[in-house]
Amino acid sequence: MRVAITDRSDSGNTGYEQLSGKLHFEIDPKQPQNAFIADVDLAPMNAAGKVSFVADLRLWKPKDDSRSNGAAWVEIPNRGGKASLSEWVMKAGFTLVNVGWEFDVAADKMRLEVPRAQNKDGSPIRGVVSAVFTPDKRLDEQPITDLTDYPPVDITGAESRLIVRNRAAYPEGQEVPRTQWSLENGRLRLKGGFEPGKTYEVFYLAEAPPIAGLGYAAIRDAVAWLKHDPASLAKVKHAYAFGASQCGRFLRDFVYLGFNTDEQDRTALDGIMSHVAGAGRLVLNQRWSTPRAISGYYTASYPFADTAQKDPVSGQSEGILANSRVRHAPKIFYTNMAAEYWGAGRVGALIHTTPDGKQDIALPENVRSYFFASTSHGPASFPPTSQVKGSPLANPVNANPAILALRLAMHRWVSEGLAPPPSVHPKLSDGTLVPINDVRWPPVPGMAAPNAIKAGGRVRNPQLLGGAGEGTELPLLVPQCDADGNDLGGIRVPDVAAPLGTGTGWVFRPSEFGSIHEFYLLRGAWVPFAKTKAEREATNDPRLSLEERYGSKAAYLDQVKAAVQKLIEQRFLTDADLELQLNQASERWDWVMR
Repeated sequence: MRVAITDRSDSGNTGYEQLSGKLHFEIDPKQPQNAFIADVDLAPMNAAGKVSFVADLRLWKPKDDSRSNGAAWVEIPNRGGKASLSEWVMKAGFTLVNVGWEFDVAADKMRLEVPRAQNKDGSPIRGVVSAVFTPDKRLDEQPITDLTDYPPVDITGAESRLIVRNRAAYPEGQEVPRTQWSLENGRLRLKGGFEPGKTYEVFYLAEAPPIAGLGYAAIRDAVAWLKHDPASLAKVKHAYAFGASQCGRFLRDFVYLGFNTDEQDRTALDGIMSHVAGAGRLVLNQRWSTPRAISGYYTASYPFADTAQKDPVSGQSEGILANSRVRHAPKIFYTNMAAEYWGAGRVGALIHTTPDGKQDIALPENVRSYFFASTSHGPASFPPTSQVKGSPLANPVNANPAILALRLAMHRWVSEGLAPPPSVHPKLSDGTLVPINDVRWPPVPGMAAPNAIKAGGRVRNPQLLGGAGEGTELPLLVPQCDADGNDLGGIRVPDVAAPLGTGTGWVFRPSEFGSIHEFYLLRGAWVPFAKTKAEREATNDPRLSLEERYGSKAAYLDQVKAAVQKLIEQRFLTDADLELQLNQASERWDWVMR
């Protein structure tokens, strides 16, 4: 690997410097750790018989090596997003690293330039690509950004199709006559326009597929360079990766495919935090991959859990960590919000149950699973707002301070051997995890009951014969809720332990968005409690009012303080969080009372 630094500068007065440039990789496609990269054997090779590719690099490190703690956080870029230097990174002395892994993002993003596969005779490989979208309003045209790197060979060809369906999670639909739609310069047009809430999928013939799985090799080899190359730009002994959502799914697949063993048979990442990924993995290591796609209902394929579990659908038995490719398993934190359990395509419970969702399973000793009750995929800003008039407020319940505490716990687990807090997640055995139709949802004003929602189908697993039950409906297990509608069985941050309202990891689509029978993907809701008993009785709200449950702001803050202190004892918050959480709670009380 060759490193080319194009910019080096101080990061203000932080004592850190930022380095930007390119990582030039080349790999032997016949080497065992590379041979299972999809189409790598069909890549053009350089004079040395290697496959070359180039990743963007950004790195922050202490200018004074004595300030370094010897560990790096590799922030997996989400759709090419760039990390930024945070106070906690500098305070602890971490090195921070961004490496491009994704081929289908814009040139000004963190990008990976990869070769394209071709037939052995040099002719182009052709195949059908597709993209899915669900508009929230009537549109005359829709940009198909997920397929920017796949221009059509012949949009008038027989492979070109447009399907419309009423339910996003299921592939059955109605074909739109070819005379009714057109695609030009990446913009899809339909006579009469696209209807809000309908799900559309467009197909056409493309050629020259990029070798997308090289993105995994880029992260693996960048970490090997950081930890083991004498010419590395930072003094790094340990390396951890953090990936949220798309990137959390990337990390689950990275481990599953065996990329945590480098070409010298060494451990790459010592720890990973797969955040808000649920039981999904990224469909990257296959031909015609579209990693930037949201893939709301199409992320989960067997195996779902780390240990080998017999699959009643395919008859196979495998695990994320229990398969022949995995030689060096890292320490793992799975951190999931309520959205990853309730969100029909993420089926978060399957990381700690059998594939049929009927029994709890034990996690390996090197794995922890943490569920944060009543949280959305990401917290809304405060004060919260409604997406449209009349719909519930977005969910501002914020678990980020606890996520930060766990990042520090990961470092201590690896570097000191200090075990992190035990896993916390809902369980079938104690009734805190249930099939969605068994949820005892209270009649919260403005929120319909969610019991009729179904999960999507399994995604094909290209590593397993037959695809491992592709299309089979997934079991949808969710946390049971309390009398307020807040989730049981998880870590309750102060906003939930001493609540001012009901927080959810789900919300139905507003009527003007169409398909009101479906959840709005990756969104949650927050419905504050009434201020007084008279106010709640006027709206038939079964939840106790703030007046009834607390009596005063001082009593409320006492409960918040007790909740924070408990979380500090459990090591999900730090001492520094106490004052910050009390100030936040005070502001939120005042807003609700206004």
